[in-house]
Amino acid sequence: MTTVARLARDERADFAAFLRTLSPRHWDAPTLCSEWTVREVVAHVVDYDAQRFRDLAGQAVRGGLRLNRMNALGVARKPDRTPEALIARIEQHLEPRGLTSAFGGRVALLDGLLHHQDIRRPLGFPREVPPERLRHALAFARYAPPIKARKRARGLRLVATDLDWSSGTGPEVRGPGEALLLSIAGRAVALNELSGPGAAILASRVDGRPTAR
Repeated sequence: MTTVARLARDERADFAAFLRTLSPRHWDAPTLCSEWTVREVVAHVVDYDAQRFRDLAGQAVRGGLRLNRMNALGVARKPDRTPEALIARIEQHLEPRGLTSAFGGRVALLDGLLHHQDIRRPLGFPREVPPERLRHALAFARYAPPIKARKRARGLRLVATDLDWSSGTGPEVRGPGEALLLSIAGRAVALNELSGPGAAILASRVDGRPTAR
């Protein structure tokens, strides 16, 4: 298993362990993905792992080749899945497969890390994300088309104050690695943790309504 794939596996394992601590009322709580509850975000995290190419192609056609619609179709496939069934599904798919294994597992790592925080932040359960996972997720996020981070971070220098990581040129945006990642991924919740001459520019590019990706 490659280093990144291992990190993605570890992130999913931590995610599943966290989900087991939630009470029944948490599962229908809102998340940073404005249209999805905790239950729906969890359903999405490994939705693409078990899909065959034929199924994926059909979902793409039904979704009009638009990722948001494709994701929504996947979440709606079995809306009555119980928390236990959803957690078991993640535990059965710890190692990235299919679409999420692309780029050496970077798709699974970035998607899993973002959605883990999408749930934790609104529920008030902070965590210290392992630095190695953050570094890989930040590096990949800037070039991952679905989250549109490249457009938000264009012309800015991003500097993580808690990691040995920086990228880009231009006015500087400084802050914790997790806050940088959430912000370039369109999550406005972490913008107040950033500073520097480029922080206001980045904030102007984040609309505060991250789509469910």
